[in-house]
Order: sequence, then C-alpha cells, then structure tokens
Amino acid sequence: MSTSSLDLARAPARARPKILSVRLPRSALARAVSPLVLLVLWQLASSTGLLSERLLAAPTTIAATGVDLLRDGTLPSAIGVSVQRAALGFLIGGVAGVGLAVIAGLSRLGENSVDPLMQMLRALPHFGLIPLFILWFGIGETPKVALVALGVAFPLYLNTFAGIRGVDGKLAEVAHTLRLGRFALIRHIVLPGALPQALVGLRQSLGIAWLALIVAEQVNASSGLGFMINNAREFLRTDVVVLGLVVYAALGLITDALVRLLERRALTWRKDFLT
Repeated sequence: MSTSSLDLARAPARARPKILSVRLPRSALARAVSPLVLLVLWQLASSTGLLSERLLAAPTTIAATGVDLLRDGTLPSAIGVSVQRAALGFLIGGVAGVGLAVIAGLSRLGENSVDPLMQMLRALPHFGLIPLFILWFGIGETPKVALVALGVAFPLYLNTFAGIRGVDGKLAEVAHTLRLGRFALIRHIVLPGALPQALVGLRQSLGIAWLALIVAEQVNASSGLGFMINNAREFLRTDVVVLGLVVYAALGLITDALVRLLERRALTWRKDFLT
C-alpha cells in the first residue's frame, strides 16, 4: 500500500471526500406504493380481458394516447387553457375570500354585515348556479371563471375567519402595551396567527377549484381539457377521457404539493410531533 493510501485511510472521517447521493424521502416512497399497486392491478385486468377496453382503457393505451396528444400539441394547448381559467378564478375567489374574512374577523360590525351573507351563499349548490351564470354572463369564459371563483372563495373565507378569531387574545394585549397601531397589529399578530388555518383553506380551495373547473368546462367549452373530454366521449374514446381526468388529478396534486411546500417554509416555527 502506498504512503498516500495510508494517509487517506488514517485521515479523520470528516476530512474524507464525500460522495453525493440522491435519495427519495421515505414518505414519498410510502405514498407511491398504493397508486402503483392499483396501476398494476388495472393493467393486469385489462391484459387478461377482465376489464373491457370499451369500458376503461388500459394504462399502456392511455400512456400511448398521451404521447400522441403531446406530439400533435392537443394536450399542451388544452392544459394551458384550463390552467389559465383555474388561475384567474382562483385569484378572484382568493382575494374575495381572504378580504371578506379579514373584514368579518376584525370587528363585530364586519361579522354581522358579511358573515350572514356568506353563510347563506355557501349553502347554495353552486353547480346549480350554472344556468343562472349562463343567463347573466353568456356562454363565454366569464361563467367558467365565476364558477371557479365561487368555489374558491368559501373555504378560504371560513378558514381565514376561523384563524383570525383563533388568535390568542393575550397577543393583542401585548400589542396594545407596545402601542402598536391597527395596521401593525394586523400585520405582525393577526395575520401570522391566522396563517396556519388560512393555508388549510388554501389547500381546500385549490381542490375545489379543479373540481369546479371540471364541471365548468362541460358547459359550451370550445377549448380546454373539458372540451377534449367531451369530444372523446362522443367518439367513445375512453382512453382520451381517462387521460383528461388523470391530467386534472395531476394538476390538483401539483398545486397541493406547492401549497404543502409553502406551508413547510412559512410555518417552520411549528414543531412537528410526527415521528
């Protein structure tokens, strides 16, 4: 053995060069087990003839269809239109929900003015409002965006309102002792205290946004994932229908993962009791 080899062996562990490796978190691997098992069973049922292609296309067929639609530009175009509708509706509904929650949460007058109306509107089946939205806004983009915005507003309102009212009153007393103004109180105490509950509402509202979009795009749509699914339904293309639903689900999972990442970054002060 050479002198350089002996020196390297005698060197402390911290001085030795480290080999970088990329490992998936155990939680991600654990969460992937059940979907993979379902996918394998689905493929086996299709391959053995237990599941008819007319009723539900095989995963391999759906994957091949997805590749074809990606190559001809149909799928990217549809996803772009749907994401644009969802983003605009979420922006409008999110601003309305959070704004009304702040108004209702910070004063009794605001609560008495806003909360009864929000609770009344929340009780309405907003998918049943589609005919009314069509009469009001026509059959263009406006009723689709309005339906998404309506679905987004209520979870954000309820959770943000509950978060504001759940802020410890002792913190408000500390703010008064420090002579903080109204806006400083809201910025430094109320909003940070309500943030965990508001993020829960954000996750719920994103899920409802995609659900509302699926329904909205079934109404006189000329583009988007819903339009692609409707066309496929007329030609009995179950592979395209399932592909569209899978894309909806994937978009929902991606947005939920982004919110969970934001939650971990914004709420680093919370101790996780899970092991």
